[in-house]
Amino acid sequence: MAHENRRTATVAMPDAAARVEHLVSLARDVPSARLELLRDLCAGGRTSPARSERYRRAALAFMAWQVRRGLLNSLDHACPGSPWWRAVNERLLADMCEASLRTQGWWAPSSATFGVDLWMEFATNPSTRTWYRAHNVTIVRAYLDHRRLAEQENRSERFFINLVLMRLLFAHALVAAPRLALSWLAPAAHWIGDPRRAMTQLFLSIARVLPAVYPLHGALEQYVATEHAIG
Repeated sequence: MAHENRRTATVAMPDAAARVEHLVSLARDVPSARLELLRDLCAGGRTSPARSERYRRAALAFMAWQVRRGLLNSLDHACPGSPWWRAVNERLLADMCEASLRTQGWWAPSSATFGVDLWMEFATNPSTRTWYRAHNVTIVRAYLDHRRLAEQENRSERFFINLVLMRLLFAHALVAAPRLALSWLAPAAHWIGDPRRAMTQLFLSIARVLPAVYPLHGALEQYVATEHAIG
């Protein structure tokens, strides 16, 4: 009888996976809704909004760029978005959403992804280290899971996809392994790599190279030639 009661109680608990799928599906083809969902997720969790506000701004700034460029447009839009960027963005939303629900007591199977666990750790203890661990585990996993979609992008777009990951991992290294990242400049690494500071955006953007539209139509060499030297 006790076993049956435990089973009934488990079934009655709200299912995080189903809720995640519902919330993400509502935003899937509406870029502004994706942005709003991220805004809500970054404001949630166990920590105070004041402690996570700067992390939220950093995440929202990068997704806003994706929206402006049209990367997250629906596939039947007059200017279709990128299947790869849409899929990676959706994985980020899903992991963050499940972590948020689990911190609120929603039930999820023990097979939940490691990325979700790390987002829960960030929600409990926001810091540059916990932010990068959660964010980058989710993003790298999405890169690997959706590499076939990346192969469908043209050469110039694939280059930028890889460059974004390289810069993101380097920004992470500034915090996690400063001497490896900057050698004798290591004392400044943590400040430069802090995702709450504007400096981090230098690693995640290409000031002149990348047009504000998707997809890229020019030759890769053309974009590289017009980049700032430091970029």
